[in-house]
Amino acid sequence: MANIQYYDVILKPVVTEKTMALMADKKYTFLVHTEANKTQIKEAVEKMFPGTKVAGVNTINMDGKNRRVRGTMTFGKTAKTKKAIVQLTEESAEIEIFQGL
Repeated sequence: MANIQYYDVILKPVVTEKTMALMADKKYTFLVHTEANKTQIKEAVEKMFPGTKVAGVNTINMDGKNRRVRGTMTFGKTAKTKKAIVQLTEESAEIEIFQGL
């Protein structure tokens, strides 16, 4: 496995209706590096967002979708992704990226 730094672990937040509803329970969803494990994700969130304490991390490996190549009957695949749902503790600070949404 490559040497992944904490700022390489979290790629971007996932903003959907379902993830916005989870924020009421202090659960935040991020798109993460495909080779990152749960402890790396926990450390990255706590370092990138000061004042946060992570209670738990759930990860989901998503396979790429089949897509048709233009004009032909051949198929290709999009890239595999990995999502992480991060549960913060009750005394933890909120994550500021999501405050204005």
